[in-house]
Amino acid sequence: MDTKKLQALISLLDDPDTEIYSSVESELLKGQVEIVSELEKAWEVSGNDVFQKRVENIIHSLQFVNLKKDLKKWKETRTNELLYGAYLVARYQYPELKFSEISGSVNEIKKDVWFELNSPLTSLENIRIVNYVLFDKYKFARNSKELLSPSNNFINDVLKSRKGNPLSLSIIYSSVCQSLGLPVYGVNLPKNFILVYLDEEIDVKTEKCDTPHCSALFYINPINNGAIIGKKEIEIFLKQQKLSYLDNYFNPCSNVDIVKRLLNNLRFSYDSIGEDEKKKEVMELAGVIEE
Repeated sequence: MDTKKLQALISLLDDPDTEIYSSVESELLKGQVEIVSELEKAWEVSGNDVFQKRVENIIHSLQFVNLKKDLKKWKETRTNELLYGAYLVARYQYPELKFSEISGSVNEIKKDVWFELNSPLTSLENIRIVNYVLFDKYKFARNSKELLSPSNNFINDVLKSRKGNPLSLSIIYSSVCQSLGLPVYGVNLPKNFILVYLDEEIDVKTEKCDTPHCSALFYINPINNGAIIGKKEIEIFLKQQKLSYLDNYFNPCSNVDIVKRLLNNLRFSYDSIGEDEKKKEVMELAGVIEE
């Protein structure tokens, strides 16, 4: 958008005539997210509450539209990296967040795990090292006191506080493992979320086991300090929870499925605290993934 036109439109945002404001808002919302910096500058120098509120609403709308575009692009990308998908979800609450902040934190954990790894090690020995670094050194744990807090679904908050829910802890765990070539993937188990260690790496887009050689060696429960479990334990869990016995509860799921669940968790969190507008927007983001 032309700078002069942009400045003229911004200057009209405090107009008391609602028809004029609606027209100005409509024009500004046609712009790209790049105009946010100019809107923020105008907000900083204004002392008008009405003006500031209107600017805030327009900024949010622009950033939200941009986020939906990025989420759609991520879904359609060949690799659709899981960590980047989790970063996009966090951008709903933190629109200025940079991916380098997330990847940098995960890379620090990766380095510490890599330093402890010695070749050759068995799969179990590799996981014991990952568990040591994540749960003993970094002290990642379940956020039992605030299990329904939206922050448990924002990867930057979890990396900072080292407290999260089963899904967010699993995302960090599997991201570290996969970056080191360890075939650890998410399993979309109801009422929990666990990981599976396969006997080979799989397609990072679909995360489907399409070969007879791709099978589970064991499962990992990040919410229990990375405890190793077998298929039998999952069967017992399903029986206790009165859940159907489905293959999906034993096989790896796709990164898209994981981000869908992350958004669903966030929707539930906002619903539990009465944030109806945020709940509605998160459902809209989930709709982008469902398309």
